Amino acid sequence: MWRFILSALIIWAGLHAYVFWRLGSVPLLARHLTRLHRWLLAALLWASFPLARWLTHRHLDALGVPLEFAANIWMGTLFLLFSTLLTLEPLTLGGWLFRRAIPTLRTTAVAVALTLSGVALVQGLRAPTIQAEEITLPGLPPALDGLTLATISDLHLGTTHHEAWLRARIDQLHTLQADAILVVGDLVDSDVRRVEPLLPILKTLHAPLGVWAVYGNHDTFGGGERTAELIRAAGFRLLRDECAPLAPGLTLAGVDDLGLRRHTAADAVTRTLSGRPAGDGATILLSHTPMAAETAATHGAQLMLSGHTHAGQLWPFGELVRLVHPLFHGRYNVAGMQVYVSRGAGTWGPPMRLWQPGEIVLLRLRTGHPMPDTAQAQ
Repeated sequence: MWRFILSALIIWAGLHAYVFWRLGSVPLLARHLTRLHRWLLAALLWASFPLARWLTHRHLDALGVPLEFAANIWMGTLFLLFSTLLTLEPLTLGGWLFRRAIPTLRTTAVAVALTLSGVALVQGLRAPTIQAEEITLPGLPPALDGLTLATISDLHLGTTHHEAWLRARIDQLHTLQADAILVVGDLVDSDVRRVEPLLPILKTLHAPLGVWAVYGNHDTFGGGERTAELIRAAGFRLLRDECAPLAPGLTLAGVDDLGLRRHTAADAVTRTLSGRPAGDGATILLSHTPMAAETAATHGAQLMLSGHTHAGQLWPFGELVRLVHPLFHGRYNVAGMQVYVSRGAGTWGPPMRLWQPGEIVLLRLRTGHPMPDTAQAQ
């Protein structure tokens, strides 16, 4: 853990060093900030996030929570500044070409980054949209044709998203009048202690066939078993590498986050799906991280629901996420099994999104035959 924290702080320092180095050639800033002032500002901004975490760890939430919110916004802005300034490097050979134009080019890059930051902040703070999807499930009993499932993932409660935001999301879910609600991981962001006061609100979430949940990676980071206790206390059915009947002829299978056990993910999916009831019917796998889809298809799941990727959340970070998770966002078909990867309702880190807001997915299930075998998003 300490190695990870140290690496993160070094990367965080490197981003600041590069951006503030290049900001020295932006005329507007150079006129108003000396080199010393510029680097002092960089040091203060670098310290904002670890200081906020230290304050909240010491239960000084009155100071730590607003500072962390501001530091998260700065994190997103810094990343966009880094990205836009970095795009100039190959065009100018690090500043050796077009020397007279460098101040103008870097000023433009900063203006673009700040504009994108504003757009991303507005988009990130917007309510998630409702994405309606009709899914055909082979083996689904005719009596369940038209069954609706409201799927929500990546709420990341406790850091950026608190009481008012959670109430609004629950109101959105109840408006959908779905037969069941599926919470596909990352209910908690980084500290379950901050989410526990929200338990009375979580208890108001309900559906005729229940509220079901699986563990995401942040649920583990946020408190492990204490998070599981919170989820169960809210009245949700938590599926941890197990199967359970949602309705006659329809089974839900749920796995703990596969990204935290990448080397044994396929084994976990195989073991979980081997617990399906014998006989006909359809099976839906809830897996926060979109991994081991081929294994799930091989072992009898007809639909896999995931989140985790946030659809990249901030450009161009999404292109890096896509390299790790080819099942990135939207609908896919893997070996005859359908997959839907949600971009999530909340945000992680910066409360910012480019180019789409968060989403809640409303699935309407239909009986029928599988789609042709492709692996392309729709």
